Parts: sequence; structure tokens; C-alpha cells
Amino acid sequence: MEPLQSVMLGIVQGLTEFLPVSSSGHLVLLQNLFGIREPELLFDISLHIGTLIAIFIVFYREIRSILQTLLRLPALIKSSENLKSLFTDNEEIRIASLIIIGSIPTGILGILFHTIVDQIFGSVWIVGLMLLVTGTLLWFTRQISVEGRPLIKVNIRDALMIGVMQGMAIMPGISRSGSTISIALFLGINREIAGRYSFLLSIPAILGAMILGLDSTIIQTNIPVKIILLGTVTAGIVGYIALKILLRIVKQGRLYYFAPYCWLLGVATLILSLL
Repeated sequence: MEPLQSVMLGIVQGLTEFLPVSSSGHLVLLQNLFGIREPELLFDISLHIGTLIAIFIVFYREIRSILQTLLRLPALIKSSENLKSLFTDNEEIRIASLIIIGSIPTGILGILFHTIVDQIFGSVWIVGLMLLVTGTLLWFTRQISVEGRPLIKVNIRDALMIGVMQGMAIMPGISRSGSTISIALFLGINREIAGRYSFLLSIPAILGAMILGLDSTIIQTNIPVKIILLGTVTAGIVGYIALKILLRIVKQGRLYYFAPYCWLLGVATLILSLL
């Protein structure tokens, strides 16, 4: 692999992992249009590590606060007179609980259907169709003008439905960020909370996908370490910028801006699949 190709794949990963346009869909299109083969397993994992680091940097304070609170959880439970109020009033415990609950359907769907998805991953027409679905989801968010519910009003049903949508995003062409934020907005959740929860929920999902990808295969690569690091750093830097931009767009209620791009790319992809 050449340095330029490593940088290009890092840019694509960093942009599409966070912007609601489907990273898997773009990978399939790159493979078919430009003859760029799917990167070796170790390199692919390294790109995901780069974007995962971007999430940790952007949400560093929240992640640190959640972990610190969880470490003190036994003491908090012991000293609390009302366990229910502990889980409803403490923001860190509440969002940690919602992340765990939302990860359950994601994990189940990922385990049940990842083999099937692997088999259809290269299907261009499926990517085109799913990009149209993603664009439609994004477009309908423009109808949402209400402030939305705060974190304390987000419940188990909300977490499960968002988790299901995240699980469905294993389909190439369905944007994980776009679909989870959209469904959160449709459920009446505050825009800023929807963006925060979507990306905090993505952490166990990304880690789980990496573990599933490893399977029992021994990782071997002929790609030089410098090339792998170049792609990882590129994905991390571009991902950080893309994530900050998207969070601002979500807060402004303009997620639907990405809908025309998804539609155009979806239609072009369907045409390509017929050629």
C-alpha cells in the first residue's frame, strides 16, 4: 500500500464514520469505482482505532466523569436511601445505564446478522438502496422544531429503539450516526442529547465490531508500520474535525443538509449497479 492510498482511506474513514453518509457504503463504492480493494484487517482496525480516539478526545470530560462515577457506584448505592433516585438524578449513572441498555439490541443484531451482511457487503445495488433510506431519514428531521426532552426524560424504550437502529446500521449504506440521531430526534429527544448519546453509544459498538472482525483469524499484514500509522493518524484528525462539525450541525437542527448528497449518491449507485 502506498502512503497516498493510506491517507486517502484515512480521510474517507474519518469523514464517513461520523458524517451521516455511511462509511461502509463509501468503502463499497471505492472498491467498485476505483479498484481500491478492502484494506487488510490490521489496517482496517487501525483506521477504526483512529476514529475511536477522536470520539474519546471530543467526549473526554464526559467519558472521564462517567468512569469516575461508575468506580464510585458501590459506595453511592450503599449510601443512597433511594436507588431509583440515584439512577434518575445522577446524570453519569443514567447515561451509562442507557448506553448499556442501547448496546444490547445492537450486540444481538450484530452477532446474528454479521455473517449475512459480510456476504452482501459488496452488493452495489443494496448500498444504493440503503443510501436512499438514509437520505430519507435525514430529510424528515427537518420537520422537528421542538426543543426535545432532556436526558432525565430519556427512558429504556428510547435506548432500546436507538440501539435497534444502530444494529440495523451494519447494512452497507445505512449511516450509523445518521440513523441513530434521526430516530432519537423522532422520539422527541433534545438535539444535543441525541448527538451526545449517539456517539457515546457508538463506543461499545465500534469495539464490538472490531472484536467480531478479528474472529479467530491470525492478524498478518505486509503493510509497513509507518503506512498503518499514517492512515490511523489521518483518520483520527479528519474524524475529530468531522465529529465537531456534525455535533454543531445537529445542535442547529440541520442534519437534513446531508439528505440530498445521500439521495444523489444512492441514485448514482443504483445506476452503476445496472451497468
